Amino acid sequence: MTKTLNTLFVTMFGLGKLPKIPGTFGSLATTIILYILFHILDLSSNLILIGLMVIFIFSFLAVAIHIKESENKDPKEVIIDEFIGQSIPIYLYEISHDIEKSDSEALIFYSISFILFRFFDILKPFP
Repeated sequence: MTKTLNTLFVTMFGLGKLPKIPGTFGSLATTIILYILFHILDLSSNLILIGLMVIFIFSFLAVAIHIKESENKDPKEVIIDEFIGQSIPIYLYEISHDIEKSDSEALIFYSISFILFRFFDILKPFP
């Protein structure tokens, strides 16, 4: 049971097990989830930050447990890092300048953030 829940967590509820571009689907899901939290549910940025921090801290343990039983130390199904990485620019955008963002402005920024994050994640430039 615990192993199953851990696998669901590190694969973002199975998105990481998709045969093609699982990281992109993980990033897209993150973008959609954060848009809903910030703009539809209008949750406090502090509450969202606490949630992101809990996910970040728990992901260290969850990924370590997941790869302990695997010979591959960087399995492609583990995409919780995509969630964390994609969350950073979006969260920083949402708390910047303490100005309320319009939905259309947010959609543009979220799209740009998604494209740039995926570009650099795939390219993996030095360092």
